[in-house]
Amino acid sequence: MATKKEEQELTFEENLEKLESIVKKLESGEVPLDNAIAEFTEAMKLAKLCDEKLKTAEEAITKLVNKDGTVNDFQVEE
Repeated sequence: MATKKEEQELTFEENLEKLESIVKKLESGEVPLDNAIAEFTEAMKLAKLCDEKLKTAEEAITKLVNKDGTVNDFQVEE
């Protein structure tokens, strides 16, 4: 299993790929219980990392930098 530091250094896509791999392994039903618990724990950590990266990205793209350097929230006019 990767350490938290190693997981954070991976890209979002790499973490998501690892998460998907674990889910497929667990869904197969071929994993012994003790290993399944460890894999599930790893999957939850990866899911949290992916969620945090998505939230960070969402916050970044919803901000506009004005010419004077101030930052405003992006608003879609309907």
